[in-house]
Amino acid sequence: MGRAIIVNTIRFILLIATQVFLLKNTGYYNLSVPYLYILFILLLPFNIPNGLLFLLAFITGISIDVFYDTLGLHALACSVMAFVRIIFISVTVQRDGFDNEPEPRLGIMGFRWFIFYALILAFFHHLFLFSFEAFRISEFGYTIIRVLLSALLSTCLILITEFVFYRKKVR
Repeated sequence: MGRAIIVNTIRFILLIATQVFLLKNTGYYNLSVPYLYILFILLLPFNIPNGLLFLLAFITGISIDVFYDTLGLHALACSVMAFVRIIFISVTVQRDGFDNEPEPRLGIMGFRWFIFYALILAFFHHLFLFSFEAFRISEFGYTIIRVLLSALLSTCLILITEFVFYRKKVR
């Protein structure tokens, strides 16, 4: 239990620092913006209580909001992502027989499950973030293109990060 808290605290600090200091001004003409910090919420253990998950998601988002000066947009998007995570895990994990696994990592869950998981959660995060950022129906097409391209870029960065720290599950 204590080891998991230390690992997740270090992961939180490293991902927030990477997002703020390396990826803040990175993007492709504001169409594709990478958000690697969502990996923290993706990798939280399966058995985390829902209240704590929402609290950690909100703290993660508000931490990014402080540096991006976005007034709660990231906190909202992370909270929605936590909600979608609960639904996704409740639907897929029990059905696929992963009940006894500790956390949703690439090495544990497999490539196909993890990429689908990361894509779905990144899509919902970006959908709410960019929709509330634009907050205009007239920019619907532009917002959807931004959501799709940013979700793909973020998922690619998440997969690269997971492959760097990939550990095959020993059965």
